[in-house]
Amino acid sequence: MKKTLGTYLIEALEAQGVKHVFGIPGVHNLELYRGLAASGIRHVAGRHEQGLGFMADGYARVSGGLGVCFTITGPGLTNIASAMGQALADSVPLLVISSENRRGEISTGKGFLHEMPDQLRLAGLVAGHAQRIDHVEDLPPALERVFRAARAGRPQPAYLEIPRDLLAEDASHLPPASRFAVPELPVPPAAALADAVSRLAAARRPVILAGGGAVRAAAEVCALAERLGAPVVMTVNARGILPPDHPLAVPMSPSLEPVRALIAGADAVLAIGTEFGQTDYDMYVVSDFPQPRGLIRIDIDHDQLQRNLRPELALRGDAGATLAALLKVLPVAAAAGDGPARAAATRSAAFAALTPAMQREVGFLEVIRRTVPGAILVGDSTQPVYAGNLGYGAPSPGSWFNSSTGYGTLGYAVPASTGAGLAAPDRPIVCIVGDGGIQFSLGELAVPRDVGAWSAIVVWNNHGYGEIKSSMIAVDIEPEGVDVGPPDFGHLARAYGYGHCVVDSLESLERAMKDFAARRQIVVVEVRAEAFE
Repeated sequence: MKKTLGTYLIEALEAQGVKHVFGIPGVHNLELYRGLAASGIRHVAGRHEQGLGFMADGYARVSGGLGVCFTITGPGLTNIASAMGQALADSVPLLVISSENRRGEISTGKGFLHEMPDQLRLAGLVAGHAQRIDHVEDLPPALERVFRAARAGRPQPAYLEIPRDLLAEDASHLPPASRFAVPELPVPPAAALADAVSRLAAARRPVILAGGGAVRAAAEVCALAERLGAPVVMTVNARGILPPDHPLAVPMSPSLEPVRALIAGADAVLAIGTEFGQTDYDMYVVSDFPQPRGLIRIDIDHDQLQRNLRPELALRGDAGATLAALLKVLPVAAAAGDGPARAAATRSAAFAALTPAMQREVGFLEVIRRTVPGAILVGDSTQPVYAGNLGYGAPSPGSWFNSSTGYGTLGYAVPASTGAGLAAPDRPIVCIVGDGGIQFSLGELAVPRDVGAWSAIVVWNNHGYGEIKSSMIAVDIEPEGVDVGPPDFGHLARAYGYGHCVVDSLESLERAMKDFAARRQIVVVEVRAEAFE
């Protein structure tokens, strides 16, 4: 019986352990769907390709696996490009599989449906690896390449396009799909590890900087910090590697002067999986982040090891495997030294450095953390998220992430939180989004209903782009284009069959969150932002 290439592709994805695909079917990618319904892969239909990418992003961050998307030729790719850009900036493994026009029609300029001048080139600008196949036999090795590109080394989006006539061709002669071998995790050479051990063992005031690349190595980071007595400064994507009540935890932004002072006072700084990017280290200050003394960097990406700040010692390797190797040979310290005291002083001073409004917004987030145990908080670019990025302590790794770092897209939180919920179906998901940002992806509000989500969509309603309005006023620009009227969120929630409540105090927030945590449901929690200003 004839097996099309599209059907073979589904079998190959299933062989790699893919459980979910985020897609929108169209005329040009119909053959991607042949056999999908009969497979073990669950298809999740978004309402816009940008939403597909954000859903796959949230799914990948929480599951630790690969987020897979199906798109159509032309506008499917341009629509999902923003989501790919966010994933590239935040090192999130996505695989975008797109159709293309028929072979012989590609980039001819003859006006075929969805034709682009160079679709593959555009994809390559927002993917770590992009390729097209032109023959049936090309698919198995191409799939292995894109899977490795997305997950081996620094995670990143990968892109594969297949001409739509090729998807319909006979692939019965291809060998049965099988799982690709997983490459060994890289570890630095023994001499480099010994050098690192010598430097760290001699340090009296060490500090660890943990980035998003360390989030899967939380146990190793914690063990190393306790052995060294080193405070752990966590960037946005690393929050929760140490819980906020750990004596060595510093869940505060390195943009804050007290955190910079902690790092400046260190005699050895171990940076794990962090790029020293502007949105983590220089967001609210006018001076560039200074070069730390005794800087040791661990990163899986060779180029990243030398980017932004040059280390005295560079260790190229997987964070978890490298830290495990260090722990095997690092001497056990007799005492933690003054690490807990340095961490506590930094936490206190850094929180005091926040504006009163930001302190209230961090308190807002802490109510959610306290009243919704096990929740994953997924944020957009909105005021309480900005404050949280400066000073919110997440309770566990991967339980706080958002789109206001790196590429900085709007409209991220609703679809990304849906993807997060699919990856962790037994955990409550709290989506934090502004009334302006949610209008970038209103259509994706339907998907939580489709998948039976457990989701609180917390809308910070300040009747427009409040942060941008404040920024205009701060530099003496008369506000324009920022007072965009929101929809009636009560009517909107009811249109989808969701609950709705209005919050105007910490007490009403606590009541709403306790009700949400008590049972699986979808609720829109509308926050009157002026009550927290």
